[in-house]
Amino acid sequence: MLTDVGDTSRHDCRDLIQLFDQTFRESHATRLCGGAEEPLYAPGRPHRIWFTRNYFASALHEVAHWCVAGRERRLQEDYGYWYAPDGRTAAQQAEFERVEVRPQALEWLFSRAADWRFRPSADNLDAGFGPSEEFKRAIHQQALRFCREGVTDRVHAFLAALVGFYGTANNVEALLVEARFDWRELA
Repeated sequence: MLTDVGDTSRHDCRDLIQLFDQTFRESHATRLCGGAEEPLYAPGRPHRIWFTRNYFASALHEVAHWCVAGRERRLQEDYGYWYAPDGRTAAQQAEFERVEVRPQALEWLFSRAADWRFRPSADNLDAGFGPSEEFKRAIHQQALRFCREGVTDRVHAFLAALVGFYGTANNVEALLVEARFDWRELA
């Protein structure tokens, strides 16, 4: 049974910080940090991934962005990506959804490994609408593709840390094979 967003009895961001540090602090000189008003990736020594306040989902989402970013992108603040805040135009929202498919699909995998309910985000509250059906379908298809084709070493390492800590599967491969990414979960 997946834990809903409101249940924090088993989901503490400090655990994610510790798991991330144990997995990547030495190998990638990168730290996961909570308490930020807005998420931010700050390169340096060490690199820092800041997630919003102490939201569990925000931490998983920001780690997903880090896992998508290549070596050169990880040398730039916020990976050098464009970002428009709340109140985006329809064209800006379409671009946002296009670039968010892979990170949100990875966030869904991380959520499944941590026994946490994933909810896709349009990140545009001022516009008064949620994620489009096309966006949710693209996230679903990408999650299935990751399960079928495999994941990168960094994704695998973080999934292994989550699976080991939360006991959601015997190993990452079992999680990817056994996970049922049901389209209806994104409703």
